Amino acid sequence: MENIIDIKKIQREKPISELLRFSIINIDKPSGQTSFQVSQFVKEALGLNKTSHFGTLDPAVSGVLPVALGRACRLNEYFMHRDKEYVGIMRLHSDVSDEILQREIKKFIGKIKQIPPVRSRVKRAERIREVKKFEILEREGKDVLFLAEVQAGTYIRKLCDDLGKEIGGGHMLELRRIKAGVFEEKESINLYELEKAVDEYKKGNGKLLREILIPGEKVCEILQSVQVKKETIRKLLTGSPIFLSFIEDTEEIKRLQENEKICAFNESRFIGCYRVIRKGDLIGAPEFVFN
Repeated sequence: MENIIDIKKIQREKPISELLRFSIINIDKPSGQTSFQVSQFVKEALGLNKTSHFGTLDPAVSGVLPVALGRACRLNEYFMHRDKEYVGIMRLHSDVSDEILQREIKKFIGKIKQIPPVRSRVKRAERIREVKKFEILEREGKDVLFLAEVQAGTYIRKLCDDLGKEIGGGHMLELRRIKAGVFEEKESINLYELEKAVDEYKKGNGKLLREILIPGEKVCEILQSVQVKKETIRKLLTGSPIFLSFIEDTEEIKRLQENEKICAFNESRFIGCYRVIRKGDLIGAPEFVFN
């Protein structure tokens, strides 16, 4: 089942006033600010009632921080729990050979056990996380530039500390997130660029602002989408579940898995997000309806 929603077209054609109520900005968070402060900056700059960020970054960490605007805040659950990618610098506490370092790093690839740091807000209980990539990019003496691709909720500082315990000590010096799910560093903008776009918009030129407002319909890139019939829109927007008779192509429904999260569209119009339930003619229960 292929998603056929043209996000770029929605971004080009939807009025900016509507984009501001349902979009995401891919912010390049500077070090020294909290994720909440960045989210508040975006909120105040755009004069919005609500913003939220997808995945907290520590104040000292920079990089990709998607900030949702308006109703897109309700998409948090779908966007946030996705793999993350980082580059960072780890400082070794002893003279470790490249051979030993490479050997020990490989032990931390795959499913690992982590206990969240003392300063974290989550419960300090052991949990399993997957490290999909952990590799050395460069090394200069005791400073190691690394790349890590990890499951959401993996603590990179803790990863460095745990590795350090195996090689005579080590700690993370710097960290930058270069990817969060479908949001990448190359498409991010800094706060100065946001301010410039807002200033131009206030002067009547919305070109820059439009280019950075990513439609909330982008959820179709992480959830499977289904097309519903036009005559069912009113029922769905008032909370009706999705029934088999609501679907344009019922053959596609056969490939959906029980409890899978999906999003419903009528052509390019976003209807909402649903959880797949197979019970008679019932197909999906509403989780977020865009009404």
